[in-house]
Amino acid sequence: MSEQDASPPPTLGRLFATITLPLSAGAALNQLNRAVTAVIAPVLAEVFALSASDLGLMGAVLFASYALAQLPVGAALDRYGPRRVQTALMGVIAVGSLVFAAAGGLPQLLAGRILLGIGISAALMAQLKATRQWFPPERIATVAGWAVAISSLGGIIATVPAEWAAATLGWRGVFVAVAVVALLSAVWIWLVVPDVPAPHTSRGGLAAELATLGRILRHPAFVRFVPCVILLSVLNFTWQGLWLGPWLRDVAGLDGPGRAQVLLIYALGFTAGSFLSGIVQARLVAAGFHPLTMIVGCTLGTIALHLGFAFDTGLPLWLGWALWPFLASVGPVGYTLVSARFPGSETGRVSTAINGVMLAIVFTEQQGIGLILDLWPRTGDGGWDPRGYSVALLISAALQVAGLLWLFLRRERQA
Repeated sequence: MSEQDASPPPTLGRLFATITLPLSAGAALNQLNRAVTAVIAPVLAEVFALSASDLGLMGAVLFASYALAQLPVGAALDRYGPRRVQTALMGVIAVGSLVFAAAGGLPQLLAGRILLGIGISAALMAQLKATRQWFPPERIATVAGWAVAISSLGGIIATVPAEWAAATLGWRGVFVAVAVVALLSAVWIWLVVPDVPAPHTSRGGLAAELATLGRILRHPAFVRFVPCVILLSVLNFTWQGLWLGPWLRDVAGLDGPGRAQVLLIYALGFTAGSFLSGIVQARLVAAGFHPLTMIVGCTLGTIALHLGFAFDTGLPLWLGWALWPFLASVGPVGYTLVSARFPGSETGRVSTAINGVMLAIVFTEQQGIGLILDLWPRTGDGGWDPRGYSVALLISAALQVAGLLWLFLRRERQA
């Protein structure tokens, strides 16, 4: 036995410091770039004379490029590991941020968002893959939840701090600052995160990668669980990523600082839910509950919130928009439940396959909400009719009901 083999395994604290924290920096930029649009969307709409469909497209193209990057990103994670992939993608975030900051119209805004979508495409998946590979099995759900909670600090920064920064530096200055942070994160990840152990890497070619992806997409567990699981994450991507800011203006009647405060409450709710979801999941399973108990319960809760907002039931604004992300934050726990059915060498591709399907729905929903809002004339102050938002919420609730029915009716006969 070599001296290296005889060395004791790293402690959980050291693993957390060298893997979870630096990779969370990249994932925080994911949250920031998804959420900051909700703060600056009304400003961009005014500066560039954008319609609701234009805003929806600007939000959606990020998720389109994010989704299209999932296949190569999943293969790269399984072949090269989170350290190398995330370091490279931090550079892409920096370039995309600078392109967006220099935009003179909608085409340049779209180009910047496309690059940002590619840059953030591996953030969550790199975290989940590294957690699965380096941490003990009994700690995976808890650490994954903690990692997402730390990453959600990016969503917090995209609220009141982003509103203040935009007022001080301008919205262009905000994205220049994002580029600087991305480059610093790349250096941190490269210097600190270890490479993936050899048994957990993949060496197949393109044909093998496509065959593996096809098998993953056809797997009974994937087919049954993913529709319900991904719709929870879709809620956060769609509303925090774009439409909550306009909703707070047009339905709740809030100004810029007021919107930023509610978005902060939203981000805090997401952070709390992400931190607790893994702990609660582990304790429920240990107590003998079905592993899907928390996913189903949170889905029912978000359906109720949809109906409450759509029918204006008087739900307090701060409470509703704190509970919404708190409940929807359990989506990544479902990712770990699905990926546990596959070998360790495929976890990157499993997670990115889930993410790819989810992002395709986000693209459709963000763009779809814009199209729905444009069915009504603009209001006198330049906003969109509240009735459009209600219709969009009801359609979203119907999708969640369908996901639950599919989960209960579908059976894993081939598993």
